[in-house]
Order: sequence, then structure tokens, then C-alpha cells
Amino acid sequence: MEKPKIFVTHLFLGKFLDRLKDKYDVVVWQGKDIGRSDLLRGVKGAVGIISLLTEKIDSEVMDSAGSQLKVISNYAVGFDNIDIPAATKRGICVTNTPGVLTESVAEEVIAFTLVLFRRIVEGDRFIRSGKYKGWEPDLLLGTGIKNKVMGIVGLGRIGRWTARMASALGMKVIYFNRHRDEEFEEEYSVAYHTFDHLLEKADVVSLSVPLTSETRHLISERELKLMKPTAILINTARGPIVDQTTLIRALKERWIAGAGLDVFEDESEVPEGLRSLPNTVLTPHTASATVEARVAMARIVVDNLADAIEDRQPSCLVNPDVWQQKID
Repeated sequence: MEKPKIFVTHLFLGKFLDRLKDKYDVVVWQGKDIGRSDLLRGVKGAVGIISLLTEKIDSEVMDSAGSQLKVISNYAVGFDNIDIPAATKRGICVTNTPGVLTESVAEEVIAFTLVLFRRIVEGDRFIRSGKYKGWEPDLLLGTGIKNKVMGIVGLGRIGRWTARMASALGMKVIYFNRHRDEEFEEEYSVAYHTFDHLLEKADVVSLSVPLTSETRHLISERELKLMKPTAILINTARGPIVDQTTLIRALKERWIAGAGLDVFEDESEVPEGLRSLPNTVLTPHTASATVEARVAMARIVVDNLADAIEDRQPSCLVNPDVWQQKID
């Protein structure tokens, strides 16, 4: 009997796919980035798809796969690359990998804060350029973080862990979220602020919200001008949450002091205007790139896929209505 097909869009799961190979025909795209035509061709006949955040999985892809498609297992916490209503309409489970990236992304927020405040990247460039000739008392003076205000926009898992870490380092933490969490406020001495008030008060504004129609360009000219000229902006969430063109202007004209960015509006082409700025630290969407996080993600993505195909409810189901339809 022919094994059911699973299509994997990227060669990244290694040995974690081995547990699927006894039961399934596991087809892995061997290139670096899969093109649209190869994606449409590759998914044909698949009962399950393992995808990356960079691939648009819409109704065309689902229809190309065929009516036997049962699950799209996304190797990411986010799932804005997948047309959820289209999947739900077709009875296809969509899953993600929440929870396992929390600590690594929060660590990146703290790393950005320290690197920007202490001017570490500037110091590295200074030495590499051959300009350093000896210690001077006012050379590359930075800023300490004790008693500085960490403003967290979005109090999900990552926002909460960031708050804990910032508090442990002596920072004062304020947050904005659609819903207050008074228990968390009391436990960690965290204060709720309105969005505008947070922007005005924070020394660090860290974005930890998903990309939705409401959060697209959440940070633009009005918001950047509300921030302190000494403040820094950190985005480890999604690139389009920040109006990148306006941010470049804000950094050039020193509306704010700096920015730490792990994500960008178009990650295939980070503009030279952003790359050339001395008051930025830029990383290539690697906030979650720790060995521990990647291993945990791999396990979850495979578990999600196997559960959905074998008619067990996946633990990380994004569209639970699909499972309710199966029960009904």
C-alpha cells in the first residue's frame, strides 16, 4: 500500500522527520527557499504540510494539495502566512509552535537593550576600524539600565518573560495590553499604562504583539514622536508592525536614540537606509535562534502533524473549530 505523503518545505528538521518515515512518504524540498510554482507542485497529494513562516499557504496551495490534506503544521509561533478561514472551511487543521520560543526571544530583547544602551556594537566597530588608541574617560559613554523604564507592548508569553527579566535587572516595567492582568502586576511590580502613556514614559519600547490588521504600522510617525529622544525601540515581533520608512527618518533625525530590530517589513531586502544607520542593531530574524528553542520547535511541529493525521487533537491547534466540526 502506498504511504500517505507529507511535504516539508525546507530541509531543517533532520532526525525529527525520521519518526514519520515508517508510516509516511516524507518529501522534503531540497533547496534553500521554495518558489511558488515548486510549492504548488510539491504539495500535490499531501496529507500534511510542514511550512515556514516565509511561505504563503493560501487557498491556492490547499486546493493544489487536494481534498485529502488534513494538516498544515507551521514551524513558527506566528501563523499570519496561512489563510486560517480557508483552512477551516476545508476542514484542515492548522498548528503552530507556541511556548518554546518565549525565553529565547525575551533574551534577545534584553540583549538589544544592553547592546544599544552600552554602545557595544559601536565599540566593536571603533576598534575594528583601527581608531582605538587607548582609554579615555568619556569614550563611547553609554547608559546603565538600572531604574530605566522598560515599556512592553503586548503581555503574552514573551512579554511576560521580558518583564520578569527586566525586573530582575533592576528596570522598572510598564506594559500595555488589550486586557489588564492585575495579578501579574502585583506579583512582579509591573504597572499598566495606556499605549500613548507607555510611549511617553518608557526608555525602552519592546513590541510583543502579533501582526494583525490592527497592529500593522502600530508604530509610525505619531507614536515615534511620542517617545523620548533618549528612548530605544525594539521589535522582535513582526516587521510590518513598524512603519519602516518613518522609523529610518526618526532615527536619522534623532526623534529617538536607537532601534534594535530582528524583523523587517521586507526581509528579502532590508533597505540600505536602515543598514547604514549607526544607532541601530540589526539581526536576521534570529531572536528565537537557540539550539534549545529549535529542537523544541522541531519536536512540536512533528507531533502536531502526526496527531492531526492520526485523528488525535493536536495540542497546538490554531483553528479549534475544525476539531469541533469533526466531533459534531
